[in-house]
Amino acid sequence: MVREIMKDVGFLSQKSQPATKEDLSVAEDLLETLEAHKENCVGMAANMIGEHKCMIAFDNNGKYMVMFNPEIIKRSQPFETEEGCLSLIGTRRTKRWKSIKVQYQNSDFQNRYKTFTEWTAQIIQHEIDHCKGIII
Repeated sequence: MVREIMKDVGFLSQKSQPATKEDLSVAEDLLETLEAHKENCVGMAANMIGEHKCMIAFDNNGKYMVMFNPEIIKRSQPFETEEGCLSLIGTRRTKRWKSIKVQYQNSDFQNRYKTFTEWTAQIIQHEIDHCKGIII
């Protein structure tokens, strides 16, 4: 189900709770909502659709990917950039890393590790910030 985009900064600034297998339907809604906004959005966190669950969905080089309970465990090559967000008006400056290693769970809630670089790494960092209640 395509959900409305949350724009309440108070809601968005709250830290998300860990996702569980009971939240798989939220992941489906997150993917459908992301796909509905693909013209101007490359990633979403569950709080952007009104759910305080730690999960993100993003465009991983042309294929959508969902991560449950993602955590950046390694980062390198910091840089300054400017980002926008579907939940906010305008763009803001922020610090990101060109390469990140992420520990996350897949839809079977098995632990996985993967390294991402460049644009995909930037998207993931933005969405993980959402899970932490960090607004750019």
